[in-house]
Amino acid sequence: MICQECHERPAALHFTKTVNGEMTEVYLCEHCAHEKGEHLFSSHPAFSLNNLLGGLFNPEPHFSANPSFREKELHCEKCHMTFQQFLQSSKFGCSYCYKSFDSKLLSILKRLHGGNTVHQGKIPARMGGALHLQKEVHQLREKLQDMISNEQFEEAAGIRDQIRALEKKMLGEGGGL
Repeated sequence: MICQECHERPAALHFTKTVNGEMTEVYLCEHCAHEKGEHLFSSHPAFSLNNLLGGLFNPEPHFSANPSFREKELHCEKCHMTFQQFLQSSKFGCSYCYKSFDSKLLSILKRLHGGNTVHQGKIPARMGGALHLQKEVHQLREKLQDMISNEQFEEAAGIRDQIRALEKKMLGEGGGL
């Protein structure tokens, strides 16, 4: 989407305004949004995307602003970036920052990804059949091992039969093992 103001740069902000049931959408690039910032955000003329994202990232805005609540500031051992610098820029300094700030990142990732913290990935539809079957067989084998270790042999036999049926189905589709 192109900026509706300058018609040159890609839109970075999308605003939806509803007045008397009529919805108006505005798409602006960051430059035009900054120029119109006084009109769009009259109480906050120094608006920027980094400030907006920093507000999403900062898990404890009230505590970090107060020096009495401030804990020892986290920093990366490799690039020496502080956690506060990350919150302001929304970018890490190096790959080691992930490990240095891991205690603070979980709450940020949960907030940004609707509670999800594990990347599952997606499987293309054209390859999905065999890959889904392989994934299901793998999960069933793990479940089978758990049942055997818990001495649930009758349930384990049922899981074993499910695995065999799926393996036959995979061989029939040419998916292989």
